Amino acid sequence: MIFKYVGFDKSGQRVKARIEAIDLDEAKRKLKAKGIIYERINESGESIFKKFNFKRKHTLSAKHLAALSRNLAIYLRSGIPIVNVIRLAKLQYEKDPILVDFLTSLETSMDEGKSYYVALESQEIIELPPFYKQSIKVAEESGSLSEVLFEMARFVEEGDKVAGKVKQALIYPAFIVIISVLMVAFMLTTVVPKITGMFTQLKQELPSITKFVIALGDFLGAYWLVIAVAIMLMSIVFGYMVKTSSSFKFAYHKFLLRLPLFGKIIQTFELARFSYITSVLVRSGVTFVHAVKLASNILDNVAIREQFVSASKDLVEGKKFSSSLSKHGKDIDKSFVQAIALGEETSEIAMVMENLANLYFEENRSKIDLFLSLMEPLLILFVGAMIGFIVVAMLLPIFSMNLGAM
Repeated sequence: MIFKYVGFDKSGQRVKARIEAIDLDEAKRKLKAKGIIYERINESGESIFKKFNFKRKHTLSAKHLAALSRNLAIYLRSGIPIVNVIRLAKLQYEKDPILVDFLTSLETSMDEGKSYYVALESQEIIELPPFYKQSIKVAEESGSLSEVLFEMARFVEEGDKVAGKVKQALIYPAFIVIISVLMVAFMLTTVVPKITGMFTQLKQELPSITKFVIALGDFLGAYWLVIAVAIMLMSIVFGYMVKTSSSFKFAYHKFLLRLPLFGKIIQTFELARFSYITSVLVRSGVTFVHAVKLASNILDNVAIREQFVSASKDLVEGKKFSSSLSKHGKDIDKSFVQAIALGEETSEIAMVMENLANLYFEENRSKIDLFLSLMEPLLILFVGAMIGFIVVAMLLPIFSMNLGAM
């Protein structure tokens, strides 16, 4: 919990700041230990979520996370200890209460002797990406925190650019999908029943395709609420299973890798992330064995992560990493393994990993551009086919009536 306080420090100057503690009593003890005499102290940002004991973490945009990482790295490169760096950052972000609470939590934890990674892991203010925290852990263990923070800023910005590009490109296709769903729903629940009434009065024998469309319209009209609730419940159960069941998450991630195009994009991004982090660590002085072991745990896709972890265990035992990947890496690109083997033979593994990262990032951009360029015409074709199917189903009985009259 974060507490706001107003008081006087050891020099008699009036101070107004925040401190993290489990409860009010602990906050008072911490202030006393710092020699601060407080006038008033109360919990910061109390909300209905806290009153009912709901834990809620804020999210930090990629842009803000990259800026914060870069600023911390600049301070660290100046030779300032990490605790003092956090204090300086608090002054810079004093107008942002969420970031101030976040940095206050880090400061309190590190004042108690905890590492920067442990402080990040234990804070309850901001939800950080797992790969980011793992990278910080690796950086602290290797003594290259400033370099990795700079690289993380660049990495996060690169990912944000790709995500932004995808979101921007998906706006029009999403609009088409929403409009098409509304049009089809309107036709099935409003237009089709009216035409059906006319067919019933004329006692016309309907084609099978028309009967199917009418039945579909009746079903949607009667059970649309049930369908909506079922979809919502399935989404909730799916999210819960992904978070709580490791076997279900593994099977889901394995399935994602089998998808056409999507699977290749996921695999390429994970290989780019692994290559990028490994190259940063090796260039920072970390041994290749240790860099591979730590970088393997940063990957998001569980199926690929387990393959890298298994290969890293063989590497610890003295085997070549490329040979281990060939054995365990069923979902890993063979050209990636060959490039690793080349790096091991030439002892230029850091350069090879950096080149691989750049290559895979560029390859993913090309794949995403291709996917987005194909999506728009395919969606238009699909929507046209659905509406055309319904129109044909309604027109067939009319054509049959005209032919019968002739």
